[in-house]
Amino acid sequence: MGDLIEFYGTECHFCVQMAPLVERLEKEEGVKLDKVEVWHNQANARMFMEIDKGRCGGVPFFYNKKTGKFICGATDYDNFKKWALGK
Repeated sequence: MGDLIEFYGTECHFCVQMAPLVERLEKEEGVKLDKVEVWHNQANARMFMEIDKGRCGGVPFFYNKKTGKFICGATDYDNFKKWALGK
């Protein structure tokens, strides 16, 4: 698994809302987010809980392993890009 992780739920409205920004970021910046579905996969849900540590409690939850920074919920593209690039 890479440094950038997106924890999401298949039917999550905010996760669907963020999908175009994820695609744009991957295309424009050449980064890759590992997408981990947690609503229908108990092993993924446990991994989410271990990384989240109660900070967010829901999805989408974006985690940057390199910086330790996270985004809880939907955000705008500029903030999302800064998070991904470690700024």
